[in-house]
Amino acid sequence: MRKKPEQPTLELYKLAVEMADRVSARRGTANQFYLSLETLILGAPIMAQYLGSNSVAHPELLTALSVAGVLVAIVWWLQLRSYRELNSAKFKVINEIEDHHFEVKVFRQEWLELKQDRVPRWRPRYLLCASSRPCQSSFALRGMHRRYTGFTPF
Repeated sequence: MRKKPEQPTLELYKLAVEMADRVSARRGTANQFYLSLETLILGAPIMAQYLGSNSVAHPELLTALSVAGVLVAIVWWLQLRSYRELNSAKFKVINEIEDHHFEVKVFRQEWLELKQDRVPRWRPRYLLCASSRPCQSSFALRGMHRRYTGFTPF
């Protein structure tokens, strides 16, 4: 049995867990911001047309909004990747402290549970869906739409 962790180690552990939680909260806030921004970029032309403009939006404006949407999506992805890397490093430190100073390894055990493959349990559900009438109807509609218009919208 291991001895009780020293107070400074325990305080560092608490600080590391709190910092990891704050990074996760910041990532959630960033997701809300970028989702709102993308919704605004996509919805602005639609709302303008709905609220009274009878003409179709200028192609230059639509092109600019499309480019802006793609750029925002790239920045969003880069920021999410940065948060993921930062949290990964923080949890490596947390796991290291747990390995050397605690008998119970809460975060390591949680990660092991998350890494287990759950797909085999879900496969029968997907096969059931693929053989059901609503799924078959959806596939039939896609084929009909492609035949008459040349592309599949969904």
